[in-house]
Amino acid sequence: MGNNNPAKRIVILAGPGESTDILFHALDAEFGVHRIIVETPVSQKQLLKRRAEKLGYATVAGQILFKLLVAVPLTRSSQSRLQAIRQQEKLDNQPLPQDRVIHVPSINSQECITQLQELQPDIIVVNGTRIIAKKVLTSVPCKFINTHAGITPLYRGVHGGYWALANSDPQHCGVSVHLVDPGIDTGAIIAQTLIHPTAEDNFVTYPMLQLAAGLPLLKNAVRDELSGNLALKPAPEGQSRLWSHPTLNEYLRNRKRNGVR
Repeated sequence: MGNNNPAKRIVILAGPGESTDILFHALDAEFGVHRIIVETPVSQKQLLKRRAEKLGYATVAGQILFKLLVAVPLTRSSQSRLQAIRQQEKLDNQPLPQDRVIHVPSINSQECITQLQELQPDIIVVNGTRIIAKKVLTSVPCKFINTHAGITPLYRGVHGGYWALANSDPQHCGVSVHLVDPGIDTGAIIAQTLIHPTAEDNFVTYPMLQLAAGLPLLKNAVRDELSGNLALKPAPEGQSRLWSHPTLNEYLRNRKRNGVR
């Protein structure tokens, strides 16, 4: 564990998964992470129900078909590329050290607020959680910082790298580090950078490239905030838009039109 800031407490608020494991080890090696609060994810059934209410059942059916017929097979066939990115970028995906993990039912639960108030963090790093309620964001007097797999506010929501390429917009295919507010990826921007996928990359590997590109920005943001030098950047020009998962038809159409896998 790093110990560059022994008096500073870094707390991670996260959902379970490989990106959380990688992010934890990167920050822990650099600064030392005090605790990781991990929430129980929303059930798949509840997620699909909410999505259907927002997008309609036909769209969600198309998204399920995309997952079954494209994303799952792509994940299987992309394992060697994912491993190559991990090795090249020195990404450590070992499991979290359980002695520093605190489990809560939801990031927005009273249990989580109580834990945060007891931990008294100097900075909170967010990764892969549900939308954080204002009552949580205002429960402790420190900044919440998130790494988003997309260039905000143009590509908010999910799969920002894929959608930029699908829109023939590679100049906005990248990753953002931003402050968290009660909106969906609407917080003030700290830093952004682009990724440059190869012919080997696809829908499944773009997020790993984005995570690798975002970690140096996140480390700089944490360092700047802990030293009182955090600066914000203006948002890029363009329409703010919230993106969801592609449907099977959208994916096939984009692949045919511009070869985006």
